Parts: sequence; C-alpha cells; structure tokens
Amino acid sequence: MEKEYAIEFKHVSKIYTLKSKNKEHAINKRFYALKDINFKLPKGEVVGILGTNGSGKSTMSVILAGISEIDEGEMIVNGEQALIAINTGLNQQLTGLENIELKGALLGLTKKRIKEIVDGVIEFAEIGDFLYQPVKKYSSGMKSRLGFSINLCLDPDILIVDEALSVGDKGFAQKCINKMKELKKQGKTIVFISHSLPQVRDFCDTAMWIEGGTLKEYGDISEVCDHYAEYVDYLNGLNATDKKAEIDKKFEKRVISNVEKKNFFSKIFG
Repeated sequence: MEKEYAIEFKHVSKIYTLKSKNKEHAINKRFYALKDINFKLPKGEVVGILGTNGSGKSTMSVILAGISEIDEGEMIVNGEQALIAINTGLNQQLTGLENIELKGALLGLTKKRIKEIVDGVIEFAEIGDFLYQPVKKYSSGMKSRLGFSINLCLDPDILIVDEALSVGDKGFAQKCINKMKELKKQGKTIVFISHSLPQVRDFCDTAMWIEGGTLKEYGDISEVCDHYAEYVDYLNGLNATDKKAEIDKKFEKRVISNVEKKNFFSKIFG
C-alpha cells in the first residue's frame, strides 16, 4: 500500500528582497530564502528541522503553516495545520481570552467549540488572571504558553512548532513535550523546529537539515543529527574572520544572478 503524505514539496523556492542601507545608492538584492526544496513527509511522522541561524528554518515554518506564499514549485498539504511560534498569530492589543475567541471565530468554530478551547487553554497554559490582560503585557514565556495552548486545543492534523519551547521555564517545556508525545501516539504529523539536538533526538522520528536555504539532508534521526552536530562543531571551531567568510560564502550562493532572474520572470510571464 502506498504511503499517505501529509506534506509534499516539489521544487519549492521562496525569494526575499534585501534593501540596501545606503539610501544614496539603493541596491536591492533578491535572494533565495529557500531554494529548490524537495521532500515527502508521511502522515503521522514527527520530523525535526535543523539548521544554523539564517538557514531558512523559520521561512519553512511560515510556508508550511500557509502564512507565506511560495515563489516557485508546488506545495501539497493534506490536513489542517497550525503554527506554534512566539508571538505568531497573537494580537498584542487583545487579551489572551480575546485572542482565543478571535482565532476560533476566524476558523468558523461554533461558540460551544470556542468555549471548549477556552477551557482547555486555561487548564494547559497556567497563566491565571493574565488571560484577561492584553498580550502586550505578557513576557515572551507567557506568550509562548498562550500560543502553544491555543494551537494544541485547536487539535490540528499537522502541528508546526518553531522554537516555541526555547523560552519560559523548563517545567512547561517538558509539559509541552509530553503533550506532543501523546499527539504523536494519536498519529498527528509534527514538524519540530529546534536548536536543541537532545530534544530533536528524543522526540522526532526523522530529521531534516536545511543549510543556506537548501535541503542538505533528510532521513534517519541519528545520522542527520550526527552530521549536523559535526558541522556546528566545525563552524564554532573557526576564528571570527573565517566564520564570517563561511557565512558570507553561503549567502552569496543564495543571491539571485541575472540569469536566474531572467529564468524566474520567463516562468511567470512566459
């Protein structure tokens, strides 16, 4: 029997524009945040996404969540997805309770279902009376608690977790991991983006390593984590000058050349 896939990427690319700081000689560079990404993520799999800062992990998360459009290729998502990331989807002016109600209303949920979600968030988030305070007054840890709890209670098919456990107390982080392990047993598909290799090794079935906007490796959890750890050790072992040269070299490979620009626009306009 053929595997069912939750997510498929077919030659997916995302392009951003960098504006020059020099106002007199404004030169805008277009570069690939992600370039020619191909993979198939089976339903029920828990994949950890690894990569150094600026590699394209967060771009991947907002694309997977349907928040950002792709520029090239095709993305197929089978199921309802939710992104858990610090501040994402939270209105800073509204209270925690109003944020829950707004999210439910935007999704077209019934008042009864929204009430169930409110009760679930109150129980899981443990933020007390802050639920009735504007989110702008929350600490980053409390925002993470609220965002995590709302999306858990929405019960999506695909959960995308982007560094949401990197803030706040370790106790709540472990509570979230335990909850996600329950969801894993239920067959939910989870994309787990984290700098914590121990968390990725412990929680995920497979790993995906994105570096310089390209997919470097995707497969066995131990192998990918080992290879990524070796690269991080190599990078950290460089002196400041060599490290900067390595980072600049990766970025230059992502800048779109005139030939690539021509090909890109010819695909769009024919």
